Order: sequence, then structure tokens, then C-alpha cells
Amino acid sequence: MENDIVISFEDFGFQYTAQAEPTLHNINLTIRRGEKVLIAGPSGCGKSTLAHCINGLIPNSYPGKATGKLTIGGKDALKLDLFGLSKMVGTVLQDSDGQFIGLTVAEDIAFALENDCIPTQELHEEVKRIAKLVDVEAVLHHAPHEISGGQKQRVGLGGVMVNEVDILLFDEPLANLDPATGKAAIALIDDIQKRTGCAVIIIEHRLEDVLYRPVDRVVVMGDGRILYDGDPDTMLCTDLLQRSGIREPLYVTALKYAGVTITREMRPSYLPELVLSEEQKLQVRSWFSAQPQPENTVSQEVLLEAKDLDFTYEGGHHALRGISASIHRGEMLSIVGTNGAGKSTFSKVVCGFEKAQKGSLTMGGIDLNTLSIKERADHIGYVMQNPNQMISKTQIFDEVALGLRNRGVSEEEIRPRVEETLKICGLYPFRNWPVSALSYGQKKRVTIASILVLRPEIILLDEPTAGQDLKHYTEIMDFLSQLNRQGVTVVLITHDMHLMLEYTPRAIVFNAGKVIADKSAAEVLNSPEIVEAAHLKETSLYHLSMACGIESAEEFTRRFIARDREVRK
Repeated sequence: MENDIVISFEDFGFQYTAQAEPTLHNINLTIRRGEKVLIAGPSGCGKSTLAHCINGLIPNSYPGKATGKLTIGGKDALKLDLFGLSKMVGTVLQDSDGQFIGLTVAEDIAFALENDCIPTQELHEEVKRIAKLVDVEAVLHHAPHEISGGQKQRVGLGGVMVNEVDILLFDEPLANLDPATGKAAIALIDDIQKRTGCAVIIIEHRLEDVLYRPVDRVVVMGDGRILYDGDPDTMLCTDLLQRSGIREPLYVTALKYAGVTITREMRPSYLPELVLSEEQKLQVRSWFSAQPQPENTVSQEVLLEAKDLDFTYEGGHHALRGISASIHRGEMLSIVGTNGAGKSTFSKVVCGFEKAQKGSLTMGGIDLNTLSIKERADHIGYVMQNPNQMISKTQIFDEVALGLRNRGVSEEEIRPRVEETLKICGLYPFRNWPVSALSYGQKKRVTIASILVLRPEIILLDEPTAGQDLKHYTEIMDFLSQLNRQGVTVVLITHDMHLMLEYTPRAIVFNAGKVIADKSAAEVLNSPEIVEAAHLKETSLYHLSMACGIESAEEFTRRFIARDREVRK
């Protein structure tokens, strides 16, 4: 019905004042009350600009020229101020830290209520109601830095829900969450949408993870235009995602490799309801049997070894509890586990940012405790999860060149090294841009480039691909693989289970400050006990292999990854 429409774009276009060409072209899109819509597309496709038009950042914060018509709640959106729009549209940001205002969770949720001068008693009751709705009652009096990434996201959601908005907009809600917390976030969004009846818009690269719960529609964008607007089942019957640089669900790709024709009737968008005939299951089993068994080649020479590392923060948090682990020379390794498991603390101890109270740490036979942070940095590079904590220069080129300049490298040598690294990281066109003009994902690539340019012996990367589309994800990972083939040892701290499977033969699993597994990536993700303990997520290949009667889900996963790697090459 007409009065159910909450967002309407009609032949809408937008061009930023600072850009020579429009970012959005001829957008026609209608979203109704109660709908859940996923907006997907590669970096630079215009989906963030579309979101900024919906929540009022365009034109209130980002000026430019708009054409066509955009109405929110039946009103001309371009004539509404941010305050007016905030009563209709609640935005939960990708970077949860950037959304906190209060000193405690309760204060943050209460912020909008205080601005509306709600009486104290009523305010307290409303905060409790919202906290219960988003499940943060237990941390109401905690400071933002004391809660996990998933909890921060729930608080951000609570903070915008106090206005009883008609539209909830999520900007890459899964970017910084571990797999199990990501599943919980998608389930929470689904639950909130059903309980409130508001329209939900999710902007996300990780299509398969969003489809953990059904969505009504998928909007695929490319080059500022809408390429597809319809149900997800129909979309997965086409090759649109591959052509658009978006990773399709792994089980769908596996079915296609096996020669199964995907049809809408199979319900391919929702794995729990996927319908496979006996003939199709036989196709999958036959394909599996025909695939060669991949070889495992892992260096056995230990480069870095930790023995019984124990570390407790000043506040009393016991982050590492007798960690023993080895990293082999020239390998590519994943460290995985839930938020707060000790992964990042382990990296800080390795780099010398923190010093373990007990245990030893050696690299190539050298006791790392005898080296300063600067001396360790000559051998070990570290890329932090939050790019804003690493960047110190205004211009992109200067940021990437900073480490070389600090080491006294000549400008004649710096320029080609920086430019080569910028090209590999997909940043060369922006080399003369200010860092402030970049998206969160682009800033992430700048920090990776600033470490890669130093050519360290071992490099630790905390969530290197968070927020990256498939194209840039592949560019970064292929470059890291290239570095790895040249002898650089690469350690990835990641929540991305596909990254772990595709690029790292071995994985060390952390949980509650301890190592609970050190196995092949396929073994880890096909062990329900490890998956549950470490807040990981079983790959959809596990469920597909079980449905098709394949006894070894681990071997099915390994053969799929080997095949997928060959196809993508």
C-alpha cells in the first residue's frame, strides 16, 4: 500500500561538490515498512552514498548536487535537517567506537532522551526497556572500552531505538565481529525487525553471513546504479554476484562446481531450507570423488616460539594464560577465536608493546625480551585492527612513506617503493589525497601499505580484510600470498573463516587466554566442539557435505578450497 512506503527514490542522482562525476545515477528504489533489505556491491559502487542520503548526512554533512526525488516518511528528505531525520532513521555505524557519546552504556542509551528533556524516572525506565530489548542489561554501568565489539554494536542499536524510528540502517554490521557474534547480530537484527515492524536496511559485503536469516530483497549496486532489485533466490540463480565482485555463498559455489543448476525453487538463499534432490546430492558426491586430494606443505623450521606466556593487564584482566605456540618460517598462519580471547594481546606481546609477566619468546634463536620495540620492528611488522589508531600523517603518500623516512631511506628509493605498494593495495589513484577523504576500508589499506613497504621478516595483521569487498580482499590477500612465497612469514588474526580456509593451511585457536587447538584450517571448522568453544562458525560447506551424505566434511572443504583457488586464478 502507498502509505506503507517509508523510503522512495525516483530517478535520483547525486554528485559530491568535490567530485567531477556523479556518484549515483537514476536510482529508483522503494522500501516499505516492515521490509528487510540487503544492499550489496563492491567498494565505490555508491551504496554508502545511498545510505548517507537516507540518514541525512547528504546534504547536511556532505554537500553536493541532487537530481530527481527522495522522500523519507513521505517528506522531501533533502529539505529535512539531521535532527528531523534522526526521529525517523536510526543508523548503526560500522565503527562502533565512533558512535559512543556517554561514559557508560546507560548514559549512551539515554543521550537522545536527555536531549528531549524526558523526566528522570521515565528516562530510567526507558533505558531499562531498551537495554532489555538489545540484551545489554548486564553491562549498563560499564564504560565503552570495557565491553566487547558485539556488545558495543547492541548499545549503538539501543541508542538509536529510543526514538522509536521507522527505519533502521546498518552500515557493515559484521565488519569487526567474530563469527559467532556476527550470527548473533544478524539474529538480533531479525528479531528487532519482527518485534518493531520497522524497515531494516543492511549494507554489507558478507552476503552469506547476512543470509543467516532470510531477507525480503537484495539490492545489488555497481558504478552508482542499481543492477538488481529483487528476491535473493532469483539473484543466486544468475552470475550477477561474480560479475559484480561479490562473493556468493560458498555452498552455492560448490553446487555450481558440481554441475548442479541452481533454481529459485531450491530456496538457495536460505541454507536451512535448501532443497536438494537425490540426483543433485549424487552430483555433489561424484564431484567430490573426482577432485584430487590437495597437498599440505608446511615448513617445519620454527621462526618464532612462545613458551608458557602469561600476561595480566593492570586492571586485573588475565589475558594470556600459559600460551605456548610456534610460528614456522615462511608459513601463512591464522590465529582465530572469539573477541577477547587473547589474540590481539598475544600480538602486542610479540611486538613488545606489552611485556609478559611469565614465559619466554624467541625468534630465530634470539630472546625477544632483549630487544627494544624499535629493534623488534626491524623484524616484525604489525598492522592494527583499527586504522585510526595507526595513522598520523595528513596525506596518504606521507603516511606510507613515514616508516622509510624514519629509517633514513633516501627519497629516491622511497618514491618507487611507496608507489609500488600503493598500486598493490589499490591506493595508487589516491596517493595525493588526504587520509580524511578515505572510507574506513580504504584507511585500512593505507595502514597495511605503511607496514608492507618496510618489508619485515614476519608480519602480523589484525583483521586485514575487515570491510573490504571481494576485489580488494583478493588484491590484499594475493599480495600477502606473494610476499609469503618470497619468504615473509604472515600471521593473520582474523574472524573471516573463508580467509582462514583459503589462504592459511594452519590455524591456532585461542579461547579465554589459552590455545585450545593448533590444526589445519579445515579441521578446525569441521570440528563442532572447537567451533562452539571458540565462537567460530561452521562453514556452510560443512552443512552441504552433511546434507549430501559425504562422511568427511573436512576433506570436502579442503577439495572445494583447492578447486576454488584454481578457478579464481
